[in-house]
Amino acid sequence: MDTLKIGCLLQGNFLAKLPCYPHEQRNKPNIQHAPIRSVPLNKEEIKLAVKNILRYVPSRFHKELAGEFLEELKTYGHIYAYRFMPNFDIKAPPIDQIKCSNRQAAAIVLMILNNLDPDIAQFPQELVTYGGNGQVFSNWIQFRLTLRYLGEMDENQTLIMNSGHPQGLFPSHADAPRMVISNGMMIPNYSTKELYDKYFALGVTMYGQMTAGSFCYIGPQGIVHGTTVSSIC
Repeated sequence: MDTLKIGCLLQGNFLAKLPCYPHEQRNKPNIQHAPIRSVPLNKEEIKLAVKNILRYVPSRFHKELAGEFLEELKTYGHIYAYRFMPNFDIKAPPIDQIKCSNRQAAAIVLMILNNLDPDIAQFPQELVTYGGNGQVFSNWIQFRLTLRYLGEMDENQTLIMNSGHPQGLFPSHADAPRMVISNGMMIPNYSTKELYDKYFALGVTMYGQMTAGSFCYIGPQGIVHGTTVSSIC
């Protein structure tokens, strides 16, 4: 992926107008897709799922996108916001070609791009790196927003992430983490498979596995290492 494309992801105002639907990418052969998820939602909850994703975009686009997002929910069991997926393969360039205001932010961008590289990710268009449901983000708007934040973040700011949702940049200091991430936040008394499916369909939680949601997947070697250590113990 060239420097110009990286620059557009980091600095371009992708919400100034609706991007064209990436038909070329969506129709690429040899791309594996995530299984269709269940939608354990009633009519009011389906409306809420659409409202939840529409909060990311200006109200002038709501009428056009509401039907599109509803169709995604019914078809795939989740709203991935495919329209906002880049219409090119995601590849991480050398870190020196990632133009952020500090190297820490550039390193995070590199990690995100590596985790969504179609040669690495299990279901790249559904933002799943591995394990069938280990997501980097819940939808492509979150991906675009997060890269925008990382593109402008300085060394005295921290980006807060909750299940793929970028809450925003908060004042911190140079020795603080540049990003704080929490994924799959479910109260233990309510952390059943049924309720997780419900809240995933609503777009308010996601499962990042051990390393996908924290952008640090290292491939099968991580599984081999973890299994070996567990066996020894």
